[in-house]
Amino acid sequence: MNTLKVGDKVPNFSVTDQDGNTITMQDYQNKKVIVFFYPAASTPGCTAEACNLRDHYKDLQDKGYDIIGVSADTEKKQSNFRNKYDFPFPLLADTNKDVIQAFGVWGLKKFMGREYDGIHRKTFLVDKGVVTHVIDKVKTKTHALQILESI
Repeated sequence: MNTLKVGDKVPNFSVTDQDGNTITMQDYQNKKVIVFFYPAASTPGCTAEACNLRDHYKDLQDKGYDIIGVSADTEKKQSNFRNKYDFPFPLLADTNKDVIQAFGVWGLKKFMGREYDGIHRKTFLVDKGVVTHVIDKVKTKTHALQILESI
């Protein structure tokens, strides 16, 4: 797994969000964006993380950041997740894992003694297409604070 590091340029990608809109890295080329990867929509940890970002969305926007959530879930699952919790940011339905692979967050995971391939929960802060910070150990319940402390 070749995870993007601070100073790396984010490769362009093109993937649909929960509503079928095409989102590309070009859309954020001259912006600051938080890209958070989560294993699966509507699971407890992912819900806690996304709701925490929702609850602090204005604080993060005040620092100049947009937010994008990414998982390998379908548009329908992402749409249900977004609508249920009223997220103000897009959730990318990266079913082909293009964005997941571009950021290098797919790989071997261990859970309860079992090994399998999956999405690693990581967050990238990107400014004008370049990674400025990576959070490897995401605290789902206080993730916005982790981000705010790093910017």
